[in-house]
Amino acid sequence: MALTRRQRRTAIRGTQYGVLVVVVLLLAFTANWRDIQHGFFDLDAARQLFPDVLSVALVNTVLYTVKGFAFGLVLGLILALMRLSSVPPYRWIATGYIEFFRGVPALLVFLAFGFGVPIAFNIRFTTGSTVVVALGLVGAAYMAETIRAGIQAVPKGQMEAARSLGMSQFRAMVWIIIPQAFRIVLPPLTNELILLAKDSSLIYLLGLTGSEYELTKFGRDAMNTVQSMTPLIVAGLCYLIITIPLSYLSRYLERRTSGESKQGLEVMA
Repeated sequence: MALTRRQRRTAIRGTQYGVLVVVVLLLAFTANWRDIQHGFFDLDAARQLFPDVLSVALVNTVLYTVKGFAFGLVLGLILALMRLSSVPPYRWIATGYIEFFRGVPALLVFLAFGFGVPIAFNIRFTTGSTVVVALGLVGAAYMAETIRAGIQAVPKGQMEAARSLGMSQFRAMVWIIIPQAFRIVLPPLTNELILLAKDSSLIYLLGLTGSEYELTKFGRDAMNTVQSMTPLIVAGLCYLIITIPLSYLSRYLERRTSGESKQGLEVMA
């Protein structure tokens, strides 16, 4: 007797659940849980990491990320305006910058400002300034394109209305267009902040003092002491403390922005 479509879906779903149960049982009975606990979830090793992992590594990671994001946001706004400029050289410079820093790995930028630039120009950067500049330069390339798209998404009638009221193009851009553009691009900018938080781990390539450690460097050095991956697990959980709230914030802003857009369309209709 042939099965109905609903019965086939039920049978397929039941098979999938059955396979999942079998895999879980195999893992439960064949895994060496003592070695797994020692290698990944050693509570004694985890206790040794506190409170330094929070008061030093987590705080430094947040500071590096926020400062790099602030620098990148300002530079990204300037690049976005240059990309939209009617002056061709400005557009060429902004396009070249964006394509270059979006095309090269962030790792190379960290190495360049950590070792290359000091050697080439005989100057010294502090570790904090190196991280801020490297993160900002990379983040600015992505934020510039996001901001440019947001500016172009603002209806042209907004600029025309501002000009008709006697505002100059510069004032209209600063007080009318850019604020509306930022409301549009807040969700992708939040995602960029998450990416910068993870890219801040590249600071481990630089010579750091204990007070400058971020989460990855802290976890990597702690592994040499406890002979376990537990420090990296703890560092990963600390990254989640940063990224999960930002992910929820991004989704909330996205829903709110899309809801306001729908309301605007209904009013126009």
